[in-house]
Amino acid sequence: MYDVLAVTGYKPHEIGIFNEKHDQLPYLKKALAKKIAGLKEEYDIKWVITSGQPGVELWAAEAVIDMKSMYPDLRLATLAPFHEQEDRFPEAVKALYDTVWEKSDYRDYITKRPYDSPAQLRLKNDFIVQKSHASLVLYDEETEGTPKFFLSYALKKQQQEDYPIIYLTPDDIEEMIREELDDRSWN
Repeated sequence: MYDVLAVTGYKPHEIGIFNEKHDQLPYLKKALAKKIAGLKEEYDIKWVITSGQPGVELWAAEAVIDMKSMYPDLRLATLAPFHEQEDRFPEAVKALYDTVWEKSDYRDYITKRPYDSPAQLRLKNDFIVQKSHASLVLYDEETEGTPKFFLSYALKKQQQEDYPIIYLTPDDIEEMIREELDDRSWN
């Protein structure tokens, strides 16, 4: 049993998503929701933690909020790395962040001040790994990006104790798209 799942992955621009109307975004969101639901069932996850960063983290948080009717014991924690992180987000992303922040069961700032150093981002990764029992990461080793920083802490923890790192890859999402399109062609 793993009570606390950390979720992270790419930022939108790292995977070629530049707006909410991107044609593959609904599939990515559905793949995240399906994976989180499967992990909830398999590991009886009670909490999902993100830092509320744009992309995978906010989309996963949005999925958890939507899943609460099916899993009333599932909770969402948003642990922002610093005050006012959303001030740097585009308006559409800021609106989603504000919704996630308001609907989180727990929310706090890891450092209690606005951004002043990249060390705050390193501290965020370490803190979330230490507070979680497992992690779900949208990542592809062939496409480096910001998830590699989180993974460096997760892999260290995994070497020291039972800390599963579950990967959701672009191939998994492509497979889901194919399944969806096949289902539609039969209807």
